[in-house]
This record gives sequence, structure tokens and C-alpha cells, in this order.
Amino acid sequence: MELHSLRQFLVVARLEHLSRAADELRVAQPSLSRTIARLESELGAPLFDRSGRLRLNDTGRLFRDHVERALGELEAGRRAVTEATDQGLGAVRLASETFLTLTGPLAAFKRSHPAVELELHWSPPEDMARRLRSQEIDLCVASQPVHAEGLEGTALFEEEVGVAFPLDHPLAGRTSVTMGELADQPFVTARSGHWLRRLLDRLFAAHGLVPKIVCESDEHSAIADLISVGLGVGLVPAFARRSATRAPLAWIPVDDPASRRTVTLYWAADSHLSTAARLMRTTITDWNWTTGEPPS
Repeated sequence: MELHSLRQFLVVARLEHLSRAADELRVAQPSLSRTIARLESELGAPLFDRSGRLRLNDTGRLFRDHVERALGELEAGRRAVTEATDQGLGAVRLASETFLTLTGPLAAFKRSHPAVELELHWSPPEDMARRLRSQEIDLCVASQPVHAEGLEGTALFEEEVGVAFPLDHPLAGRTSVTMGELADQPFVTARSGHWLRRLLDRLFAAHGLVPKIVCESDEHSAIADLISVGLGVGLVPAFARRSATRAPLAWIPVDDPASRRTVTLYWAADSHLSTAARLMRTTITDWNWTTGEPPS
């Protein structure tokens, strides 16, 4: 089996759509179809169900997991040789849903290790396990649990998530708000899949409600600005509330114990982490998240 074919298979398995996979890989769809057919012929079993839309079947999922590990080991070997021959610290690839939380430890790491090559990748949580197992990335920081085999992790901190209101909003002076009081409020939030949106949907669903969303933004840093000018209200974590922001807002706790997030650092259990990645892991795990400073 050719490595190129296996990498193409992983893209098709992830997207479960031949034309979109062909676009991402920049190959012709008929050529990609033949590649998948050859793999299935070599294995002696179909990897996809083709009734209706393309779906990875149980055999395909089994094969995908092995391919991810195999390609991950090859990548780990390449990086280990590079690190050994360069006699340096290597590089580190870190993924997260948001890097606002990580600016402090990232800045401290670069000051201490200016020669290390640092790659930052935005990643939704549903892609993190796959990317860690295939060793596309070394570490990831998630604001919601990543439930997958083959990962290790450590919780960094837990914090309250409140609601931000424009200063002239009728609820802006409250000490807390209930989900019932938020039922008819217009919400400015992130798109589906982002931890902030998932938390919003879970909070409302637990009370038999559906949030009234007036704006979905990919620019998460713009959410506070949109709220401050009166477009709506929105969930904002305590960490972002403490951070310097231009937007004047009232931040009110939600009277619901589920309105929280736990930020966790993950890595693949069997991965070979470069010296740089291990140093980054130590920097993040030892960081004083209460003061926002390095450990004393």
C-alpha cells in the first residue's frame, strides 16, 4: 500500500464525501475513486457504505484507526531523526479552539526558547483526537472534554461562564440571571461546534428552551464589541472578562451550576514528543492560571 493512497483514504474517511475530499486533496474525483477502490481490493473488504451518501463502515473505521497510528509513527520517526541530527530542541505544534487563553504561557515559552519553531493550529474539538493520534499536532488545549481512546490529558483550570450585557441593558445591574430570564434575549455567539455555542445550547436545552440567536460570528474577538453596541447578549468566560478589552460590558453570573468550562491539555498517549513539545507541555501545565503568571 502506498503512503499517498493511505493519506488520501484518511481525508475521504474524515469527510465522507468524494468530491469534497478531491477538492481538499486537489485531485480529480475519478482518480480518488480509483484509489479507494484499489485499497478495498487489496484489503478484500469494502471500507465505505455507498447506499445513499458515502459512509465509513465498521471495517473502514477499524482500518482508519490503524492507518492513523501507522502514519503517526512514521511522522514521529521523521521528527525524531530531525531532532537528533539537528541536536536541537525540535519543534512544537499546538492546537486550540482559542488562543486568547494561552497568550501568557505562549509568550513566556518564546522568551525562554526563542529558537524553537512554534506552530499554532486552530482546531475544533471533534478533530483534535484524530490529529493527535496521527501526530499532525503534538498538544491541544480544549474548552470541552475530548472523549477518545489513546489520549492523555490534564485539566488546567475550571471557570465560570457568565453573560455579557450592554451597560444600558435592564438586566445589567443584576447580581445573577436565570435561564428563564435569558429565554427571550437575543444572543450573539459563535458558530455551531465551538465550545461557547455548545455550552449555550446545552444550558437552554436543560431547561427545555432554545436560544434566540441573532448573530453567529467566526470572529470570536468581535463578540464583545457586538454586544457592547447593543446587538444582543452573549456568554463570556471569566478569563475573557478579566482580560483587557475595549468593549464596555456588564458581566453577570448565570444562576446555573452548569454554566462553566473546564480547559484541558491533551496529547497522544503513545506519541514521541520532541523536547520542545515536552517543554511546552510543562510550561502550560505549570502556569499559574489564577494570577496569569509563570509559577513562582
